[in-house]
Amino acid sequence: MTAFAAALDVLAADPNLGSDATFRAGGTGPEVVLRVLRSSPDRLADAFGTTLVQATDVLTVAVAVLPAIVSGDTFALGGEVLTVQHAERDAAGIAWRVLCQR
Repeated sequence: MTAFAAALDVLAADPNLGSDATFRAGGTGPEVVLRVLRSSPDRLADAFGTTLVQATDVLTVAVAVLPAIVSGDTFALGGEVLTVQHAERDAAGIAWRVLCQR
């Protein structure tokens, strides 16, 4: 395990940063219980001369926990279900950056 992978594990385990989640491949596969880091930045877009603010959800997930994530997979966090739109690995191959839709 690299120092970066160990640091990600520590951050996800922190109750102030990490969240419990349930992953389902394709939204219907077997449940995998794990910890994720969640951020919810607003995305600004321009439509017909009007600025739109769209809430987004970005999860950081250890590749060691989930080796594959594809569009259509789901994460349940609390009472919310987030559907994966896009997932990409970081440069070191340690973590997924998962863009989700509520």
